[in-house]
Amino acid sequence: MNKLITAPGRLARRMLPFRRRPRAGAELPFFAVPADAISVLPDPAAFRQELLRLIAQASRRIVIVTLYLQDDDGGREVLDALYAAKARQPALQVSVFVDWHRAQRGLIGKQKSEGNAGMYREYTARLGPGVDIYGVPVQNRELFGVLHLKGFVIDDAVLYSGASLNDVYLVRHGRYRLDRYHLLQHGGLADAMAGFVKQHFIGSDAVQRLNVAEVPSTKSLQPAIREFRQELQRLSYEVPQATLASGEVAVTPLLGFGRSDNTLNEVLLDLLRGTRERLIVLTPYFNLPRQVRVLLGQLLRRGCRIDIMVGDKSANDFYIPPGQPFKTIGLLRYLYENNLRRFVRAHRRQVDSGQLNLHLWRDGDNSYHLKGLFIDDDVAVLTGNNLNPRAWSLDLENGLVLRDPAHLLRAKHEAEWAALRRHATRLADYRALESPRRYPAEVRKLLRRLNRVRLDRLVNRLL
Repeated sequence: MNKLITAPGRLARRMLPFRRRPRAGAELPFFAVPADAISVLPDPAAFRQELLRLIAQASRRIVIVTLYLQDDDGGREVLDALYAAKARQPALQVSVFVDWHRAQRGLIGKQKSEGNAGMYREYTARLGPGVDIYGVPVQNRELFGVLHLKGFVIDDAVLYSGASLNDVYLVRHGRYRLDRYHLLQHGGLADAMAGFVKQHFIGSDAVQRLNVAEVPSTKSLQPAIREFRQELQRLSYEVPQATLASGEVAVTPLLGFGRSDNTLNEVLLDLLRGTRERLIVLTPYFNLPRQVRVLLGQLLRRGCRIDIMVGDKSANDFYIPPGQPFKTIGLLRYLYENNLRRFVRAHRRQVDSGQLNLHLWRDGDNSYHLKGLFIDDDVAVLTGNNLNPRAWSLDLENGLVLRDPAHLLRAKHEAEWAALRRHATRLADYRALESPRRYPAEVRKLLRRLNRVRLDRLVNRLL
């Protein structure tokens, strides 16, 4: 009955054009960062080179926050650099924060092991103390949420990327996983991001060192993890009320955690609502939260042009090459492709007219991991948020909102977008995607089983 009563109002809100409103995010506090202190790095090789350069030159602090620091050549190269920097500068504070669960398991599909934490302990035993590596348990189990904060703070520099640290992200052996890479030189922003993790992570009983001989069990930490999770939902970065001068860009770091009162989610939705003419969405997995899908539909009805770039099925990091044994995790890329097919079919009129452009990225056997937004010519969002239901409600996320009313960064953003499109193809029609009838037999069988019991929706939310 209530739904019937409210139906006319809900229908009107969907059909009527947006009310004109002030530019979204205008009330956010911010750091005033000179535009020439913000750089866009072109590729994974430049990211690796800049990260190692910053570590080698560090004099006061190195605070690295990432999903994982892998036990492979890329991860060891970074650890070697951290220990070398500490040896050169004994007073240097070096802290690394990784996801607690991800650090203590082997790779999916591989034999059971002590995970990356074994490498951390081996380095400490061989080279001694000085590099503190912490595991951050956002949830009791990895399936229900991980540490997905991003940002490498080295002295007064913030190197921000959605990339983790391993061979493929650091393009160590030919193959790469493409992300976005931005360098912001600003002491206040660096202090806020480093200060947050030092104050709230190191100060929590749930966050424990991983490169020590005795590591507590997850079970013993469950009360502390519960308390930590409740605290995270109340936290935010400390950001001043600054004034924007000529030549400066407003940069706001935001935190996001939980289904409700999630500041990052709320600001992203507000920014999307405020789009005037043009929106570019970057996401590695086409699995948009419902609120985002609804807003995209409203923007299209309003006449905005939307470009969405996503990785081709073969550029997904869950891709299993032909000839290798099929694993259930490989089903995900087919689920994402089905999501994309439904979206394109639902908006085929806008696709045909060029108002909606879906770009599929593919470059050989490399993979795609881009996230973020470009809104009109004056707002950009740098984030590790995958713009999927898991990021929206389970993982601990962050992002940087860049507001640029004077269009000082427009040339850099246009160059970044042009470079990304070099390996992308516009999807002209949903029929250009592989038909589900041509999927491998194991995939067709699993998809039928999931669809029969509606488990595909649950999988989309969790993975």
